[in-house]
Amino acid sequence: MIQKQRRDAGDSAHSAPDFDPVPLRARHDGWTPERQRAFIDWLARGLRPGRAAARVGMSRKSAYALRSRPGGEGFAAAWGAAYAIASRRRLEAREPGDWARAVEGVLRPIRHRGRITAWDRRFDDRALVRLLRRTQRLLESR
Repeated sequence: MIQKQRRDAGDSAHSAPDFDPVPLRARHDGWTPERQRAFIDWLARGLRPGRAAARVGMSRKSAYALRSRPGGEGFAAAWGAAYAIASRRRLEAREPGDWARAVEGVLRPIRHRGRITAWDRRFDDRALVRLLRRTQRLLESR
């Protein structure tokens, strides 16, 4: 299962998820824990499963087989989380401010007699609709 996010030098929201590797018997040419983690890292960076598997010296077919093995639930969950990370990166790369305006909101001061007396958080509904449309297109293209 996914336990926590690894803390890299970059934004922790963009780092690959940490998980317990699928327990396998030791083989030099198999899915070692290091290869499993590297595969998930490549997925989080935006590579498709075939290319990510090739980067770690494995095949796409074996990656899907590993995901569906008994004990592979953590690997499968990390795979899904890596896809979500990559999707968010793609969305933010296209329109960097949309995520902040739509999901986190923008703080605006409320003034009274020239002084700031409070803060109001405003959300951009149009930016949210754009994000939802892009997400829908990304999901439909799979």
